[in-house]
Amino acid sequence: MGMINTGTDGMRAFCFALVSAGALALGACAGPDRAPSMVERETAAAPAVRFAVFNVYLNRPEAGALLAEMRAGDSPQARKVAEIIQRTAPDVLLLNEFDYEPSGEALRLFQENYLEKSWNGAPPAVYPYVFLAPSNTGVHSGVDLNRDGAVAAAPGSRDYGGDAFGYGEFPGKFAMAFLSKYPIAEDDVRTFRNFLWKDMPGARLPDDPDTPEPADWYAGPALDRFRLSSKSHWDIPVLIGGRAVHVLASHPTPPGFDGEEDRNGRRNFDENRFWADYVTPGRGSYIYDDAGGEGGLEPGARFVIMGDLNADPTDGAAPGSIRQLLEAPAAAPGRAPRSRGGAAQAELQGGANARHRGDPAEDTSDFNDDPETGAGNLRLDYVIASRSGLVETGSGVFWPAPGDPQYGLVGPGFPVESSDHRLVWRDLVVTERRAGQ
Repeated sequence: MGMINTGTDGMRAFCFALVSAGALALGACAGPDRAPSMVERETAAAPAVRFAVFNVYLNRPEAGALLAEMRAGDSPQARKVAEIIQRTAPDVLLLNEFDYEPSGEALRLFQENYLEKSWNGAPPAVYPYVFLAPSNTGVHSGVDLNRDGAVAAAPGSRDYGGDAFGYGEFPGKFAMAFLSKYPIAEDDVRTFRNFLWKDMPGARLPDDPDTPEPADWYAGPALDRFRLSSKSHWDIPVLIGGRAVHVLASHPTPPGFDGEEDRNGRRNFDENRFWADYVTPGRGSYIYDDAGGEGGLEPGARFVIMGDLNADPTDGAAPGSIRQLLEAPAAAPGRAPRSRGGAAQAELQGGANARHRGDPAEDTSDFNDDPETGAGNLRLDYVIASRSGLVETGSGVFWPAPGDPQYGLVGPGFPVESSDHRLVWRDLVVTERRAGQ
Protein backbone atom coordinates (compact mmCIF):
# COMPACT_ATOMS: atom_id res chain seq x y z
CA MET A 1 0.00 0.00 0.00
CA GLY A 2 1.25 3.50 -0.62
CA MET A 3 0.53 7.16 -1.19
CA ILE A 4 2.22 9.88 -3.22
CA ASN A 5 1.30 13.56 -3.03
CA THR A 6 2.84 16.15 -5.33
CA GLY A 7 3.14 19.63 -3.88
CA THR A 8 2.98 22.94 -5.72
CA ASP A 9 6.77 23.00 -6.01
CA GLY A 10 6.86 19.58 -7.63
CA MET A 11 8.50 17.86 -4.65
CA ARG A 12 6.81 14.76 -3.30
CA ALA A 13 5.57 13.45 0.02
CA PHE A 14 4.97 9.76 0.35
CA CYS A 15 4.11 6.96 2.73
CA PHE A 16 4.69 3.29 2.10
CA ALA A 17 4.00 0.10 4.03
CA LEU A 18 5.26 -3.47 3.84
CA VAL A 19 4.35 -5.56 6.90
CA SER A 20 3.15 -4.94 10.44
CA ALA A 21 5.35 -5.34 13.51
CA GLY A 22 4.97 -5.75 17.26
CA ALA A 23 6.47 -4.05 20.30
CA LEU A 24 7.92 -4.86 23.67
CA ALA A 25 5.25 -5.59 26.31
CA LEU A 26 5.58 -3.73 29.58
CA GLY A 27 2.94 -3.60 32.31
CA ALA A 28 1.77 -1.69 35.34
CA CYS A 29 0.67 -3.45 38.53
CA ALA A 30 -1.97 -2.68 41.12
CA GLY A 31 -1.05 -2.51 44.78
CA PRO A 32 -1.75 -5.43 47.09
CA ASP A 33 -4.63 -3.73 48.91
CA ARG A 34 -6.86 -2.82 45.99
CA ALA A 35 -8.19 -4.15 42.73
CA PRO A 36 -6.52 -2.87 39.55
CA SER A 37 -8.19 0.07 37.86
CA MET A 38 -9.38 -0.05 34.25
CA VAL A 39 -6.27 1.86 33.17
CA GLU A 40 -4.00 -0.52 35.09
CA ARG A 41 -5.70 -3.52 33.53
CA GLU A 42 -5.29 -2.02 30.07
CA THR A 43 -1.67 -1.12 30.74
CA ALA A 44 -0.85 -4.61 31.96
CA ALA A 45 -2.48 -6.25 28.95
CA ALA A 46 -1.30 -3.95 26.18
CA PRO A 47 2.18 -3.60 24.68
CA ALA A 48 4.24 -0.54 25.47
CA VAL A 49 5.22 1.31 22.33
CA ARG A 50 8.53 3.17 22.30
CA PHE A 51 8.32 6.64 20.73
CA ALA A 52 11.66 8.30 20.05
CA VAL A 53 13.23 11.33 18.43
CA PHE A 54 16.82 11.53 17.24
CA ASN A 55 18.54 14.46 15.57
CA VAL A 56 20.92 12.26 13.58
CA TYR A 57 23.17 15.04 12.24
CA LEU A 58 23.04 13.47 8.77
CA ASN A 59 23.08 16.80 6.99
CA ARG A 60 25.69 17.41 4.33
CA PRO A 61 27.22 20.55 2.75
CA GLU A 62 25.81 20.01 -0.74
CA ALA A 63 22.84 18.43 -2.48
CA GLY A 64 23.28 14.75 -3.29
CA ALA A 65 26.13 14.19 -0.84
CA LEU A 66 24.05 12.26 1.68
CA LEU A 67 22.56 10.08 -1.05
CA ALA A 68 26.05 9.18 -2.32
CA GLU A 69 27.22 8.42 1.22
CA MET A 70 24.21 6.19 1.95
CA ARG A 71 24.73 4.38 -1.35
CA ALA A 72 28.39 3.68 -0.54
CA GLY A 73 27.38 2.10 2.75
CA ASP A 74 30.67 2.85 4.52
CA SER A 75 29.91 5.91 6.67
CA PRO A 76 31.34 5.53 10.22
CA GLN A 77 28.94 8.18 11.49
CA ALA A 78 25.86 6.54 9.96
CA ARG A 79 26.93 3.19 11.41
CA LYS A 80 27.03 4.67 14.91
CA VAL A 81 23.69 6.42 14.39
CA ALA A 82 22.21 3.11 13.26
CA GLU A 83 23.66 1.21 16.23
CA ILE A 84 22.20 3.75 18.66
CA ILE A 85 18.79 3.22 17.08
CA GLN A 86 19.25 -0.56 17.19
CA ARG A 87 20.22 -0.55 20.87
CA THR A 88 17.32 1.68 21.95
CA ALA A 89 14.86 -0.14 19.64
CA PRO A 90 12.19 2.52 19.07
CA ASP A 91 8.90 1.42 17.52
CA VAL A 92 8.04 4.91 16.27
CA LEU A 93 10.96 7.16 15.32
CA LEU A 94 11.39 10.73 14.09
CA LEU A 95 14.73 11.61 12.50
CA ASN A 96 15.71 15.28 12.46
CA GLU A 97 18.52 16.63 10.24
CA PHE A 98 18.26 13.95 7.59
CA ASP A 99 18.62 15.67 4.19
CA TYR A 100 15.55 15.36 1.97
CA GLU A 101 15.63 14.30 -1.64
CA PRO A 102 12.36 13.73 -3.52
CA SER A 103 12.86 10.10 -4.52
CA GLY A 104 13.34 8.93 -0.94
CA GLU A 105 16.37 6.94 -2.03
CA ALA A 106 18.72 8.29 0.65
CA LEU A 107 16.34 7.18 3.40
CA ARG A 108 15.77 3.79 1.77
CA LEU A 109 19.52 3.23 1.55
CA PHE A 110 20.03 4.33 5.17
CA GLN A 111 17.54 1.64 6.13
CA GLU A 112 19.00 -1.01 3.84
CA ASN A 113 22.71 -0.37 4.38
CA TYR A 114 22.70 0.69 8.02
CA LEU A 115 19.55 0.15 10.08
CA GLU A 116 18.82 -3.31 8.71
CA LYS A 117 22.39 -4.55 9.24
CA SER A 118 23.58 -5.61 12.66
CA TRP A 119 26.36 -3.48 14.17
CA ASN A 120 28.46 -4.96 16.97
CA GLY A 121 25.84 -7.56 17.73
CA ALA A 122 22.88 -5.19 18.00
CA PRO A 123 19.68 -6.49 16.36
CA PRO A 124 18.75 -4.91 13.01
CA ALA A 125 16.08 -2.20 13.09
CA VAL A 126 13.37 -2.75 10.49
CA TYR A 127 10.74 -0.06 9.86
CA PRO A 128 8.11 -1.09 7.28
CA TYR A 129 6.22 2.22 7.40
CA VAL A 130 7.79 5.50 6.31
CA PHE A 131 6.67 9.09 5.89
CA LEU A 132 8.84 11.58 4.05
CA ALA A 133 7.88 15.03 2.80
CA PRO A 134 9.49 18.29 1.64
CA SER A 135 11.09 20.73 4.06
CA ASN A 136 11.19 24.53 3.90
CA THR A 137 14.94 24.49 4.49
CA GLY A 138 16.79 25.66 1.40
CA VAL A 139 13.57 26.47 -0.48
CA HIS A 140 14.18 29.94 -1.85
CA SER A 141 11.70 32.66 -0.95
CA GLY A 142 12.45 34.96 -3.88
CA VAL A 143 12.93 37.91 -1.52
CA ASP A 144 15.69 39.33 0.68
CA LEU A 145 14.73 37.63 3.95
CA ASN A 146 18.11 38.14 5.63
CA ARG A 147 18.04 41.86 4.70
CA ASP A 148 21.57 41.99 3.39
CA GLY A 149 20.49 44.10 0.41
CA ALA A 150 20.55 41.29 -2.16
CA VAL A 151 18.54 38.25 -3.17
CA ALA A 152 20.89 35.27 -3.47
CA ALA A 153 19.22 32.94 -5.97
CA ALA A 154 21.97 30.35 -6.55
CA PRO A 155 22.06 27.43 -4.06
CA GLY A 156 25.27 26.68 -2.23
CA SER A 157 26.03 29.80 -0.19
CA ARG A 158 25.16 31.12 3.27
CA ASP A 159 23.48 34.11 1.64
CA TYR A 160 21.24 31.74 -0.31
CA GLY A 161 20.37 29.93 2.91
CA GLY A 162 19.53 33.23 4.59
CA ASP A 163 16.95 34.04 1.92
CA ALA A 164 15.32 30.59 2.07
CA PHE A 165 12.11 29.94 4.01
CA GLY A 166 14.21 27.87 6.41
CA TYR A 167 17.99 28.14 6.54
CA GLY A 168 19.73 25.72 4.21
CA GLU A 169 22.27 26.05 1.41
CA PHE A 170 20.17 23.80 -0.84
CA PRO A 171 16.56 22.55 -0.89
CA GLY A 172 16.03 19.81 1.66
CA LYS A 173 19.02 20.32 3.94
CA PHE A 174 18.29 19.73 7.65
CA ALA A 175 15.01 17.97 6.79
CA MET A 176 13.06 15.24 8.65
CA ALA A 177 12.04 11.62 8.13
CA PHE A 178 9.60 9.38 9.99
CA LEU A 179 9.88 5.62 10.54
CA SER A 180 7.39 3.28 12.20
CA LYS A 181 6.75 -0.38 12.96
CA TYR A 182 3.04 0.43 13.04
CA PRO A 183 0.83 1.40 10.07
CA ILE A 184 0.28 5.03 9.14
CA ALA A 185 -3.27 6.26 8.47
CA GLU A 186 -2.12 7.68 5.15
CA ASP A 187 -5.33 9.48 4.20
CA ASP A 188 -5.35 11.39 7.49
CA VAL A 189 -1.79 12.75 7.42
CA ARG A 190 -1.65 16.55 7.55
CA THR A 191 1.30 18.82 6.76
CA PHE A 192 1.57 22.53 7.48
CA ARG A 193 4.68 23.58 5.57
CA ASN A 194 2.97 26.46 3.75
CA PHE A 195 1.20 28.00 6.75
CA LEU A 196 2.08 31.71 6.84
CA TRP A 197 3.49 33.21 10.02
CA LYS A 198 1.32 36.32 9.69
CA ASP A 199 -1.81 34.14 9.81
CA MET A 200 -1.18 33.13 13.44
CA PRO A 201 -3.23 35.43 15.69
CA GLY A 202 -0.94 37.44 17.93
CA ALA A 203 2.17 36.22 16.11
CA ARG A 204 5.46 37.35 17.64
CA LEU A 205 6.66 38.94 14.44
CA PRO A 206 10.11 40.52 14.83
CA ASP A 207 10.45 44.29 15.08
CA ASP A 208 12.96 46.52 13.33
CA PRO A 209 14.53 48.49 16.21
CA ASP A 210 15.47 51.32 13.86
CA THR A 211 11.89 52.23 12.89
CA PRO A 212 8.89 53.44 14.93
CA GLU A 213 6.52 50.89 13.35
CA PRO A 214 5.91 47.69 15.34
CA ALA A 215 6.60 44.14 14.10
CA ASP A 216 8.06 45.39 10.80
CA TRP A 217 11.30 43.42 10.38
CA TYR A 218 9.52 41.50 7.63
CA ALA A 219 7.20 43.67 5.56
CA GLY A 220 5.54 43.74 2.15
CA PRO A 221 6.37 40.71 -0.04
CA ALA A 222 8.62 39.20 2.63
CA LEU A 223 5.85 39.08 5.22
CA ASP A 224 3.27 37.98 2.65
CA ARG A 225 5.41 34.94 1.76
CA PHE A 226 7.01 34.08 5.09
CA ARG A 227 6.18 30.54 6.22
CA LEU A 228 6.05 29.81 9.93
CA SER A 229 7.72 26.38 9.74
CA SER A 230 11.47 26.50 9.28
CA LYS A 231 11.25 22.82 8.19
CA SER A 232 7.63 21.64 8.41
CA HIS A 233 4.97 20.57 10.89
CA TRP A 234 3.55 17.07 10.37
CA ASP A 235 0.54 15.34 11.92
CA ILE A 236 1.09 11.62 11.24
CA PRO A 237 -1.60 9.31 12.69
CA VAL A 238 -0.08 5.94 13.60
CA LEU A 239 -2.48 3.02 14.09
CA ILE A 240 -1.68 0.97 17.20
CA GLY A 241 -4.16 -1.81 17.84
CA GLY A 242 -6.53 -0.02 15.50
CA ARG A 243 -6.40 3.19 17.57
CA ALA A 244 -4.83 6.37 16.20
CA VAL A 245 -1.96 8.17 17.91
CA HIS A 246 -1.14 11.47 16.21
CA VAL A 247 2.61 11.99 16.00
CA LEU A 248 3.13 15.75 15.81
CA ALA A 249 6.59 16.23 14.34
CA SER A 250 8.63 19.39 13.83
CA HIS A 251 12.09 20.94 14.16
CA PRO A 252 11.85 24.68 14.93
CA THR A 253 14.65 27.07 14.11
CA PRO A 254 17.31 27.62 16.78
CA PRO A 255 16.68 30.82 18.80
CA GLY A 256 19.94 32.47 17.81
CA PHE A 257 22.02 33.50 14.80
CA ASP A 258 20.15 36.82 14.61
CA GLY A 259 20.31 40.28 16.17
CA GLU A 260 18.38 42.66 18.38
CA GLU A 261 15.22 41.94 16.40
CA ASP A 262 15.32 38.31 17.69
CA ARG A 263 13.76 36.97 14.49
CA ASN A 264 14.81 33.39 15.13
CA GLY A 265 13.92 33.41 18.82
CA ARG A 266 10.45 34.74 18.02
CA ARG A 267 9.99 32.23 15.23
CA ASN A 268 11.03 29.38 17.53
CA PHE A 269 8.45 30.51 20.07
CA ASP A 270 5.65 30.55 17.51
CA GLU A 271 6.72 27.28 15.86
CA ASN A 272 6.30 25.62 19.26
CA ARG A 273 3.14 27.59 19.97
CA PHE A 274 1.64 26.12 16.78
CA TRP A 275 1.45 22.66 18.37
CA ALA A 276 0.23 24.08 21.69
CA ASP A 277 -2.67 25.73 19.84
CA TYR A 278 -3.22 22.64 17.67
CA VAL A 279 -3.84 20.36 20.68
CA THR A 280 -5.78 22.86 22.83
CA PRO A 281 -9.54 22.93 22.18
CA GLY A 282 -10.74 26.33 20.99
CA ARG A 283 -7.30 27.66 20.08
CA GLY A 284 -6.57 26.03 16.71
CA SER A 285 -9.41 27.34 14.56
CA TYR A 286 -7.04 29.61 12.60
CA ILE A 287 -4.86 26.70 11.45
CA TYR A 288 -4.96 25.44 7.87
CA ASP A 289 -2.98 22.60 6.35
CA ASP A 290 -1.30 22.23 2.97
CA ALA A 291 -4.37 20.51 1.50
CA GLY A 292 -6.76 23.25 2.63
CA GLY A 293 -8.09 21.51 5.73
CA GLU A 294 -8.81 23.75 8.70
CA GLY A 295 -8.67 23.54 12.48
CA GLY A 296 -6.68 21.75 15.13
CA LEU A 297 -6.74 18.30 16.64
CA GLU A 298 -10.03 16.79 17.75
CA PRO A 299 -10.49 17.19 21.54
CA GLY A 300 -9.44 14.07 23.41
CA ALA A 301 -7.35 12.68 20.55
CA ARG A 302 -4.16 10.85 21.45
CA PHE A 303 -0.99 12.65 20.43
CA VAL A 304 2.77 12.57 20.90
CA ILE A 305 4.71 15.75 20.11
CA MET A 306 8.23 14.85 18.97
CA GLY A 307 11.20 16.78 17.69
CA ASP A 308 14.39 18.67 18.25
CA LEU A 309 12.39 21.68 19.42
CA ASN A 310 15.46 23.85 20.03
CA ALA A 311 14.28 25.22 23.38
CA ASP A 312 15.48 24.37 26.90
CA PRO A 313 12.96 24.94 29.73
CA THR A 314 15.57 26.52 32.01
CA ASP A 315 18.74 27.44 30.13
CA GLY A 316 19.50 28.68 26.63
CA ALA A 317 17.89 31.47 24.65
CA ALA A 318 14.17 30.57 24.70
CA PRO A 319 12.98 28.96 27.95
CA GLY A 320 9.41 30.23 27.60
CA SER A 321 9.06 28.61 24.20
CA ILE A 322 9.03 24.96 25.30
CA ARG A 323 6.91 25.59 28.37
CA GLN A 324 3.99 26.23 26.02
CA LEU A 325 4.10 22.50 25.24
CA LEU A 326 5.27 21.07 28.56
CA GLU A 327 2.48 22.96 30.34
CA ALA A 328 -0.22 22.62 27.68
CA PRO A 329 -3.51 21.48 29.30
CA ALA A 330 -3.76 18.49 26.95
CA ALA A 331 -0.18 17.30 27.60
CA ALA A 332 0.58 14.76 30.30
CA PRO A 333 2.80 16.00 33.10
CA GLY A 334 5.75 13.79 33.80
CA ARG A 335 9.39 13.47 34.63
CA ALA A 336 11.86 14.47 31.95
CA PRO A 337 13.80 11.59 30.35
CA ARG A 338 17.25 11.27 31.89
CA SER A 339 20.69 9.77 31.39
CA ARG A 340 23.87 9.21 33.37
CA GLY A 341 26.01 10.46 30.54
CA GLY A 342 24.46 13.92 30.42
CA ALA A 343 25.33 14.61 34.05
CA ALA A 344 28.81 13.13 33.67
CA GLN A 345 29.66 15.16 30.57
CA ALA A 346 28.44 18.45 32.04
CA GLU A 347 30.79 17.93 35.00
CA LEU A 348 33.72 16.84 32.84
CA GLN A 349 33.31 19.62 30.27
CA GLY A 350 32.53 22.47 32.68
CA GLY A 351 32.70 25.85 30.97
CA ALA A 352 29.27 27.09 29.92
CA ASN A 353 27.68 24.14 31.70
CA ALA A 354 28.76 25.54 35.07
CA ARG A 355 26.32 28.43 34.81
CA HIS A 356 23.32 26.29 33.84
CA ARG A 357 20.45 25.93 36.31
CA GLY A 358 18.78 22.88 34.76
CA ASP A 359 19.50 19.28 35.74
CA PRO A 360 22.27 18.07 33.38
CA ALA A 361 20.91 14.52 33.56
CA GLU A 362 18.03 15.87 31.43
CA ASP A 363 20.29 17.32 28.72
CA THR A 364 19.89 15.96 25.21
CA SER A 365 22.54 17.89 23.25
CA ASP A 366 26.29 18.34 23.54
CA PHE A 367 27.39 21.76 22.29
CA ASN A 368 30.32 24.15 22.56
CA ASP A 369 31.28 24.55 26.22
CA ASP A 370 33.37 27.71 25.87
CA PRO A 371 32.43 29.84 28.91
CA GLU A 372 32.28 33.03 26.84
CA THR A 373 30.79 31.95 23.51
CA GLY A 374 29.36 28.46 24.04
CA ALA A 375 25.78 27.43 24.79
CA GLY A 376 26.84 24.31 26.69
CA ASN A 377 24.73 21.17 26.87
CA LEU A 378 20.97 21.66 26.74
CA ARG A 379 17.65 19.84 26.84
CA LEU A 380 16.32 20.40 23.32
CA ASP A 381 14.78 17.11 22.16
CA TYR A 382 11.33 16.03 23.34
CA VAL A 383 8.72 13.31 23.35
CA ILE A 384 5.56 14.84 24.91
CA ALA A 385 2.48 12.63 25.25
CA SER A 386 -1.17 13.54 25.62
CA ARG A 387 -3.09 13.16 28.88
CA SER A 388 -5.78 11.25 27.05
CA GLY A 389 -5.37 7.71 25.82
CA LEU A 390 -1.69 7.16 26.70
CA VAL A 391 0.06 5.91 29.84
CA GLU A 392 3.83 6.16 30.26
CA THR A 393 5.80 3.17 31.54
CA GLY A 394 9.34 4.47 31.10
CA SER A 395 11.62 7.03 29.44
CA GLY A 396 15.25 7.79 28.84
CA VAL A 397 18.02 9.53 26.93
CA PHE A 398 20.67 7.42 25.18
CA TRP A 399 23.80 9.01 26.60
CA PRO A 400 26.27 6.46 27.99
CA ALA A 401 28.72 7.78 30.55
CA PRO A 402 32.50 7.35 30.27
CA GLY A 403 33.37 3.75 31.07
CA ASP A 404 30.12 2.39 29.64
CA PRO A 405 30.73 -0.19 26.87
CA GLN A 406 28.63 1.92 24.50
CA TYR A 407 30.33 5.23 25.32
CA GLY A 408 32.15 5.19 21.98
CA LEU A 409 28.84 5.70 20.18
CA VAL A 410 28.64 9.26 21.56
CA GLY A 411 32.16 10.07 22.74
CA PRO A 412 33.26 13.19 24.62
CA GLY A 413 31.40 15.63 22.33
CA PHE A 414 34.11 16.81 19.95
CA PRO A 415 34.78 15.53 17.43
CA VAL A 416 31.19 14.39 16.84
CA GLU A 417 31.07 10.58 16.76
CA SER A 418 27.40 10.11 15.82
CA SER A 419 25.49 13.33 16.51
CA ASP A 420 25.60 16.41 18.70
CA HIS A 421 22.15 15.36 19.96
CA ARG A 422 21.07 12.27 21.88
CA LEU A 423 18.17 9.94 21.15
CA VAL A 424 15.22 10.54 23.53
CA TRP A 425 12.46 7.98 24.12
CA ARG A 426 9.28 7.32 26.05
CA ASP A 427 7.43 4.02 26.39
CA LEU A 428 3.67 4.56 26.09
CA VAL A 429 0.70 2.22 26.38
CA VAL A 430 -2.38 3.07 24.34
CA THR A 431 -5.50 2.97 26.52
CA GLU A 432 -9.06 4.30 26.59
CA ARG A 433 -8.20 6.63 29.43
CA ARG A 434 -9.47 10.19 29.08
CA ALA A 435 -7.99 13.31 30.64
CA GLY A 436 -8.83 13.50 34.35
CA GLN A 437 -9.09 9.73 34.88
